Amino acid sequence: MDRSNVKVIILAGGMGTRLKEETEFKPKPMVEIGGVPLLVHIMKIYANYGFNDFIIALGYKGDMIKDYFYNYLMRNNDVKIDLGKNSVEFLTDSEESFKVTLVDTGLNTMTGARIKKLQKYVGNNTFMVTYGDGVADININDLYNFHKYHGKFATVTGVRPSSRFGELKVDDDGLVIDFAEKPQVTESYINGGFFVFEPEIFDYLTDDETIMLERQPMEKIRKDDQLMAFKHNGFWKCVDTYKDYTDLNKIWAKSAPWKVWE
Repeated sequence: MDRSNVKVIILAGGMGTRLKEETEFKPKPMVEIGGVPLLVHIMKIYANYGFNDFIIALGYKGDMIKDYFYNYLMRNNDVKIDLGKNSVEFLTDSEESFKVTLVDTGLNTMTGARIKKLQKYVGNNTFMVTYGDGVADININDLYNFHKYHGKFATVTGVRPSSRFGELKVDDDGLVIDFAEKPQVTESYINGGFFVFEPEIFDYLTDDETIMLERQPMEKIRKDDQLMAFKHNGFWKCVDTYKDYTDLNKIWAKSAPWKVWE
């Protein structure tokens, strides 16, 4: 599988208003899980499968993400600085092979328009897209191969997240016959991100900042019989609220299912 031309777009421009305890000071993808920005967790998932050429769609507090990657080597390596010679030497090799393109796509731009604004960086190649706030133990190779096999130009990953509430099964007399704490939703799949697209997707998008990928474009693609779902029945979780943030940190401290890298 040739991955060299496959870009991975990460949508990192939203304001994250339901996580204001953290996003008042930083963009949501920079919220730290286990001391590492959520954005880097997502990138490591893709890079584990050889997809390491990223385009980050910036918006709210995007300069913080630019600063983070500009100083990435300084933050994550041993460094020798010779002030007399005005030189910097990195003493350890970087663990990552990320290529990162950072693009300001606007403060209030919706998802579809953000992707459209990145068309010139994607080129005429298959590319991937995901949200900057969700992780999963997804096999990216299987996702990519599924997309290439079915021959349509759009694939979305369907996930079955856990319910936010415990589920009770009660008989007619009120006797609890089953109690499941936060069971997995089994009735249907929801959009979990981790998209794969062909360049034809751009014909359904405009740079009108109000265009949401998940509304008219995806519905039109579905009506044109070009949308397929990759079913992922494993772990998936997004950081939407402060509770999600604390829950994900607790999971990381025990054993993170999405940590597919060494």
